[in-house]
Amino acid sequence: MILRMNTIQMQNYIALFIVSLLTVVILLVGNFVQSGKLEHQADADVVAKKTLHFRDLPSGAVGVISADNGQMITQVEGQAGFVRGILRALARDRRIRQISSDDAFELISRADGRLTLIDLATNSRIDLESFGKDNAAEFAAFLNIAR
Repeated sequence: MILRMNTIQMQNYIALFIVSLLTVVILLVGNFVQSGKLEHQADADVVAKKTLHFRDLPSGAVGVISADNGQMITQVEGQAGFVRGILRALARDRRIRQISSDDAFELISRADGRLTLIDLATNSRIDLESFGKDNAAEFAAFLNIAR
């Protein structure tokens, strides 16, 4: 019987198989999450922490400003795709919630090597190391610049 199926019938059976497989995977993941086996990893000790403001400068660069003393730490020039992308995502979240862009961000380096950026206005948290070491290093540089 399978040998006598036309192409459309075969595609229908393949689609049905794929939908069934995806349904099983979704149910298994949902059951796993609901069982409590998937838990949030506790945060390691803080190694370094800075409270920062990010401001667009007239030159097109992004100014990284210490919230403690108001001094410019550095400027992010050019595309700097990862830094700008993360900041755009957080700024968009603030716009959606109708929150001012004046509030600071907290950049935290942890003993286990994780690097976290927290938006103090929305409590949004981004674990930067999950985007790769090179991308996280762009933010880690803001902690290593002494001012």
